[in-house]
This record gives sequence, structure tokens and C-alpha cells, in this order.
Amino acid sequence: MSDLPHAVRVTEEGPREGFQIEKGPIATARKIALIDALSQTGLDHIQVVSFVNPKAVPGMADADDVVRGIAPRKGVAYTALWLNKKGFERALQFSDRLANSGTIQLSASEKFSLRNQNRSAAQQLAEQHAIVESYKSAGVPVERGSIMAAFGCNFEGDIPVARVVALVQQILDVAQEHAVTLKYITLADTMAWAAPLAVKRVVGTLRERWPDLDIALHLHDTRGMAIANAYAGLEMGVRRFDSSVAGLGGCPFAGHQGAAGNVCTEDLVFLCDELGIATGIELDALIECAQLAEDIVGHPLPGSVMKGGTLARFRG
Repeated sequence: MSDLPHAVRVTEEGPREGFQIEKGPIATARKIALIDALSQTGLDHIQVVSFVNPKAVPGMADADDVVRGIAPRKGVAYTALWLNKKGFERALQFSDRLANSGTIQLSASEKFSLRNQNRSAAQQLAEQHAIVESYKSAGVPVERGSIMAAFGCNFEGDIPVARVVALVQQILDVAQEHAVTLKYITLADTMAWAAPLAVKRVVGTLRERWPDLDIALHLHDTRGMAIANAYAGLEMGVRRFDSSVAGLGGCPFAGHQGAAGNVCTEDLVFLCDELGIATGIELDALIECAQLAEDIVGHPLPGSVMKGGTLARFRG
């Protein structure tokens, strides 16, 4: 228990992660309403849209209108996801509303990279050099590294820890070559292969090699392990997590049905509250957002605390 952090940073990805995979169309105004409600909870980082090809991800066809429509709240960073230069250029058009920052991103699975971005591992690495220079030319800070499929892949199987270590080194080498300093590196369990021991093994191995490396976890819940994996990360001292309100979302390229979203935000905040770990997020307000999200999509969402509530009323 001594390794538990005193506080964690939560990046809310529900609006992007969730609305990209919903089958039916969702009104732009309702997407904006959820984002604005989330802005009132104490969350300080919300990923609102992805700038991607609407033919591939129809749920993001209105991304520009969503960004234009939100009511920015002071102290909240609104960000977007993009996968290529065209998406980045779209994000730049909203520099007055979005806190754009760059990511050096690789995949631990070449087969997933080919499916997700139509690039081999070598092509993906080469692209990172070019895009970092694009970020620098545009005055956009490069703050993060990210490894997709860091724990396993539906197309490639288990991912050796040594491969993750090698990819972290590649990311750090790219950053050094271009004279940028990364704040942290995200390990993404894109297809929900992780279990708690795997989280501890990978994070522990990276910490042995780079003791001061700040690690974030992006945990999908397809196999019901996300909150357990988050706890394992907390026990390893991880202080950054991506999450999705009400458990919204999933990866449209994961290759299986029922590809669930990130670890549920309100469940994660409840866990942190019970462990005495500060998040700065008001749980009751977040539960209201989860209920709103369920109403917006029109079907049950997997979050637990949104249904069971907190323990405050029982404790008096």
C-alpha cells in the first residue's frame, strides 16, 4: 500500500471514445451537452473528438461542430485525437479552443498498426520523426509518448515485455533526436488483454529501466479487468489514467464484438476516493454525467457506481 500515489490525474475520453463507436447517430447538441456537463465535475482534461475520416468513423463526422459548440470552462483542457497529418491540420484550426499537444505514438502490434493506420512498424516509426517536426513547426508542444496494444493483440497474441521496453526506448530516442521533453508515456491496453499481474510486470520492468518515467494507463474493459488493472497500476504508483464516463466506448478496429470502452470514470474515482487518493473530481456530479450519457446513447452502459451510488448515504 505504500506505493499508492497521493493524487492522480484523470483524462476523460468518453465523448471521443464513446461516440466514435455508437451505431446510431447522436445529435451534435447532445454530445456538446455531455462535454459541458463533464466540465462542471472537476475534471481538468476532456478529450472531446477525434479528427478522423468520417467514412471510417461516422460517429466523428460532426467533430468540427462539436468543438465549435462547447462552452469552454477555465481550467479545463479540451483535446482531440488525430492519426495523421490531415487530422492534425484540422485540430490546428481550433487552437483557440483546443489545448493541442503532440504524441509520439507506436504500436506493440504491427498487425494492429496495419489494420488501424495502414502502416508497418517501420513506417510508423519513420512517420513519428516527420510529425514531431510538424508539431514543432506549428508551435505545438510534444508532451507524451504512447504505445498501443501494449499488453496483447487480437491479431498478434501476447506482447513480450521486451518489445514494450524496446518501443519506449524508440520513443525516447525520437524525443531526444528532436530535442523535445516528454512528460509521460501511456501504455494502452487497446484490446483488453491485460490482467493485474501483467500490468505490474510491464510497469515494474519499465520502472527498473527508467525509475523516473511517468507512466499513464489506458485500460479497456472488454474482459471486465479494467478496474482491477487500474488498482494494480495504483499499487505500482501510476498517477495518470485515461477513462470514460459510464464506461462509454470501445475501439472500432479491435476485431471483436463488444469492445468495451476505457475504465469507467466514476468507478475509478470511487476507487480512488475509498483509497484516500485525491482526484479533484466531484463524484456525485460525475454520476449525473454518467446517467446523462446513458440517456444520450439510449441503451444501458456498463458503469457500476452510476447504478449503485456512493456509500455516503449509508455512512450518514
